[in-house]
Amino acid sequence: MECIPEKNRTRCTCTYEPCSRKYQCCECLHYHRKNDELPACFFTAEFERTYDRSVANFIRMKNRKA
Repeated sequence: MECIPEKNRTRCTCTYEPCSRKYQCCECLHYHRKNDELPACFFTAEFERTYDRSVANFIRMKNRKA
């Protein structure tokens, strides 16, 4: 599977500018999975800005919306 960063630019919600994996979804997913985290695109803008990519933060976000 080929990752096409140009196509991913329109969907990527990550605001962490120094990220070397930005727009490279496969690399981003592998990196965060290895660290027991989720990528930015799983979070709302409010929660993404915290840079807390933990599963616990994702659950907090989901519970807040319920």
